[in-house]
Amino acid sequence: QVQLIESGGGLVQAGGSLRLSCAATRHTISDYPMAWFRQAPGKEREFVAGIWWSIRWSGGRTYYADSVKGRFTISRDNAKTTVFLQMNSLKPEDTAVYYCAQSGTTAFGFSSRDYDYWGQGTQVTVSS
Repeated sequence: QVQLIESGGGLVQAGGSLRLSCAATRHTISDYPMAWFRQAPGKEREFVAGIWWSIRWSGGRTYYADSVKGRFTISRDNAKTTVFLQMNSLKPEDTAVYYCAQSGTTAFGFSSRDYDYWGQGTQVTVSS
């Protein structure tokens, strides 16, 4: 069974940076899309960024929500077991619990319903 463990959240001032990590246990990250979602109090869980590797295009494809383009970067390590989310120029509206997720199918989706495995979440708080 897939286990995803997030880390790296915390409190930061506006304009600062944080790096989130998502470690996949018991298997490597390959062929199945990975994504970061976030959920603020009283709001629905929303897509933040995604990454998908496949031998079909010999590498990874990345996807971002418009609200984080140019500020956040999703990547993975060479061992194919950890996905990162580098968050720069953070804003108070980025405050949320951030979740790592993996799809159980080889197709990319932007909805939380497209993902089968989830981490426990890590809190990111950006103060103004």
